[in-house]
Amino acid sequence: MSPPDPQSEVLAAFRSSGALLSGHFILRSGLHSREFFQCALLLQNAALAARVCGLLADALRPYDAPTVISPAVGGIIVGQEVARHLEKRHIFVEKDGGGGLVLRRGFAITPGERFLVAEDVVTRGGRVMETVEIVRGYGGVVVAVGALVDRSGGVLPDFGCPFVALARMTPETFPADQLPPDLASIPAVKPGSK
Repeated sequence: MSPPDPQSEVLAAFRSSGALLSGHFILRSGLHSREFFQCALLLQNAALAARVCGLLADALRPYDAPTVISPAVGGIIVGQEVARHLEKRHIFVEKDGGGGLVLRRGFAITPGERFLVAEDVVTRGGRVMETVEIVRGYGGVVVAVGALVDRSGGVLPDFGCPFVALARMTPETFPADQLPPDLASIPAVKPGSK
């Protein structure tokens, strides 16, 4: 019997940990959705986090880079676990108080240094793109981007490098002024980290 494919295994992990939520959610993008990936619920289980992030590390293994970088907050555990599996250094960028991301805490990026970007869930790719631009702003090179889940429906910015995701889903999203009746009839929650 063959092992489950990464997509099936990752989605099963989200479901079994209660991290794939159903209801009425406002995403960081401002769009509304019936589904939300609350990665913190999955990642709170260290063994499960090690397993799914190990799968992501395996998918990123072909891309040679000594350092993994991730956007805070959601990507920190993913980046740390990917780096641990690959035996690489891990750093992260974090919010600057004005909504953008910055490199802090004494972390350094040297010109020509190669990076993997690791994230939990990508919807529009904004935080990943900011992370890529920070690396490039210091003269670093991003060789690949990886995420546990791509829920973009294939609509992402060009990161200028390969993008890999363990699971791909395209949940419906709606602008606030175009909600279907079932969503409009229940209160919205904003469960993200922002």
